[in-house]
Amino acid sequence: MRAKLKPLSKQVIVITGASSGIGLTTARRAVREGARVVLAARNRDALADVARDLEHQGAEVAYVAADVSQRADVERIAQTAIERFGGFDTWVNNAGVSIYGRIEETPVDDMRQLFETDFWGVVHGSLAAVGHLKRRGGALINVGSVVSDRAVPLQGVYSASKHAVKGFTDALRMELEKQRAPVSVTLIKPAAIDTLYSEHAKNLLPNEPSLPPPVYAPETVAEAILHAAQHPVRDVFVGGGAKLMAAAAYFVPRLMDRYMNLTMFRAQQRGPRRRRRRDHNLYGPARDGRERSGQAVHVMERSAYTRAALHRPTTALTALGAIAIGALVWQRMHAGNARRAALRPYT
Repeated sequence: MRAKLKPLSKQVIVITGASSGIGLTTARRAVREGARVVLAARNRDALADVARDLEHQGAEVAYVAADVSQRADVERIAQTAIERFGGFDTWVNNAGVSIYGRIEETPVDDMRQLFETDFWGVVHGSLAAVGHLKRRGGALINVGSVVSDRAVPLQGVYSASKHAVKGFTDALRMELEKQRAPVSVTLIKPAAIDTLYSEHAKNLLPNEPSLPPPVYAPETVAEAILHAAQHPVRDVFVGGGAKLMAAAAYFVPRLMDRYMNLTMFRAQQRGPRRRRRRDHNLYGPARDGRERSGQAVHVMERSAYTRAALHRPTTALTALGAIAIGALVWQRMHAGNARRAALRPYT
């Protein structure tokens, strides 16, 4: 049975990781379209501020301070949506944490903690959502990453968690299709996005962590998420750079290995360390409330490839050729910019 998805103005949308970045951008855009939203994150104060701001705009909002690594907390998110709005139509698993550092230098306890949020948080959210949506119909949207298709050095543990999310999401989708459940399951795979991702990450590098270009605006991801909330779609690459990276990983994997060894170690570092080592959100909430970090040298505000893939699939490959290849050239030109002079050796 094909899922029949409602327009946003008639939906209740649950969003985890809603206190900053992609989650916050998606929530703000959803309420502008008339949706009612349930916001979840660990940072209660930031959530309260966001909810207050949205209510001043006339939105109907509920929020839950919750840790998605705890299944009981996730069940409480679902129960809040049911009690406040009578249920939900779309569930967005967006919460995530990260670590920058070599795998050999990453404590195993940190690896496990990352998986508790990035993988088990998606599992807990998906199970809570599917139990409700199988009766009501609707959309489950998991925010993964292009690194589920192509791992990157210095973010190996994060890459592994997103590979796990992809495998889980693909298998769950097939099982629901076999049951003819009225649930659309979408995996969103963004490229680098200008959020607080690097600022929140635990950093084991000698330098400040950075997102490798091309970097896209969080609105590009929000657009893909909210499109998937209204139109059944299997998966979406956000950014032509993401699509090209995944395609190159599939067709020329060894060449991509060499390319990443040449570029990614420096492209993910932007100068001497300034933050204290304990300034991260791996084990608890950090400073939230902002959509963007403002640290990227250049942010691509739109993705012609993604828009074409969502709205005009027959033109997506043409857009990929024009946009994603240009993004790769841009990355080559700028990956080794003036930051290099300030970096401590770490190759």
